[in-house]
Amino acid sequence: MSMSDPIADLLTRIRNAQQAAKRWVDVPASTMKKRICLILKEEHFIRDFVVVTDGPQGSIRIFLSYDHNGEPVIEGIKRISKPGCRVYANASHLPRVRGGLGVSILTTAKGVVSNKIAKRLNVGGEIICQVW
Repeated sequence: MSMSDPIADLLTRIRNAQQAAKRWVDVPASTMKKRICLILKEEHFIRDFVVVTDGPQGSIRIFLSYDHNGEPVIEGIKRISKPGCRVYANASHLPRVRGGLGVSILTTAKGVVSNKIAKRLNVGGEIICQVW
């Protein structure tokens, strides 16, 4: 069965795994999901991720991050641009999340980047999600 929004599935799996206090979560692999995971790792929202090659598609094992009290590092994760309603922003109107404490992930002509990198590169694009 095909999935209509695999990015929303990724975000929901991360959200649900953190609510259940899991150490890791497995998601079906894709290039876009790998890039999103790389940005989450660079911004310290997840500990790490590895690509597990089991079968034709493979999967991504995402190791979740918790603070010293056992609370999830990701306070909120929200899909912005959906298949039915795409949301775009140009370089001068890139969204800031929680006053700069969070991150927006965008797909641009330069690839999938965070809002901080997009601002530095002076490019806009489709806003995939926001994480805080």
